[in-house]
Amino acid sequence: MSATPLVTGTYGYHDLQIGDVMKTGSADITADLISAFADLTGDNYALHLDDEAARQLGYKARVAHGLLILSVVDGLKFQSKARPQGLASLGWNWRFEQPVFAGDVIRAELTVVGKRLTASAARGIISFQFDVFNQNGLRVQQGTNELIFDL
Repeated sequence: MSATPLVTGTYGYHDLQIGDVMKTGSADITADLISAFADLTGDNYALHLDDEAARQLGYKARVAHGLLILSVVDGLKFQSKARPQGLASLGWNWRFEQPVFAGDVIRAELTVVGKRLTASAARGIISFQFDVFNQNGLRVQQGTNELIFDL
């Protein structure tokens, strides 16, 4: 088990061990990004696009789409100085814990929590625990993602 986060480089199946941690860089969540995501997906719910509508629902301002944050985090994973060299994602198990607002800055920590070979033993699967934090250190989302790797 690694006592410190992994450093610069790409990490394959055999390089990663349970307990290893990869830290991503950060991303600014802007009002323009939220609007562009709404345009792309068609999710034009007022909570995401209108501060007054969001306030009427009990929020301080409009809230970023949860799936926008997940998408940004997935991108941060592959832009990090230390990053997994997986082939494809096998799926996500995810929770939106706190709202993310325009102006927030997010980052993530990925911890290896599982590792196994496929039935054919030609590839391996690694499970990562994701913890997503805002600029105040508050965890806003968390979940797991499985990646398949060549051996």
